Amino acid sequence: MNHYQKFIKLETKGKSLMKITAKVQAVVAESGVKMGLCTVFLRHTSASLLIQENADPDVLRDLENFLTQLVPEDSRRYYHNSEGDDDMPAHIRTALTHTSEQVPISDGKLVLGVWQGIYVWEHRQHSHIREVVVHISGM
Repeated sequence: MNHYQKFIKLETKGKSLMKITAKVQAVVAESGVKMGLCTVFLRHTSASLLIQENADPDVLRDLENFLTQLVPEDSRRYYHNSEGDDDMPAHIRTALTHTSEQVPISDGKLVLGVWQGIYVWEHRQHSHIREVVVHISGM
């Protein structure tokens, strides 16, 4: 079994979902692995990873609106607010979502559904540099 790993740095644009499917697929192609597993890991606690609808942007907008209502940015609700009103809600949103995803690889490609994409979900108001680790194992 072979292993291949690459770190990808991304600059988010504040609260948003950034599609990274093509960047992850490029790492899969670089690895030379034809069949295996791709693990994507986000090294942060105020942003998350998501596999979701990649065709209709209203789905992403609705997800963002739902999570904003579920976890409001109101500093009166939280003890931890030294990094701003959006920081503790961002940590809670990350705890409710994921910081890693796994996708099978077949014929050297990610085995995602037709309407699936991989996204970094920035939960903070301002842009941040985020680091994603893509680890591939297989043959």
